[in-house]
Amino acid sequence: MAKGNIVKVKDLAQKMVDKFNMTKKEANEVLVWLVQEITNNLKQGVQVKIVGLGTFKVRERKARTAINPKTGEKIEVPGKRVPRFTPAKDLKEAIK
Repeated sequence: MAKGNIVKVKDLAQKMVDKFNMTKKEANEVLVWLVQEITNNLKQGVQVKIVGLGTFKVRERKARTAINPKTGEKIEVPGKRVPRFTPAKDLKEAIK
């Protein structure tokens, strides 16, 4: 199964194969499709809420002025969009 503390897509796919009697290829396709759908929705600015897991959304980071710690030079950091995940209450409770 998973090595160390990391569960990879192939590990999740194998669990789906065992649970739902599907092929490894089908399970992998479902997982890849899910990630693509979440990504596509976030690109469009649509948040994705999966009950029991959490909410994926996009946050806007404002432009700011930072300081290079080596040189002390001021640098303009442009604003950007970043993905954000907020875990559901059930998930938080489950891992306490």
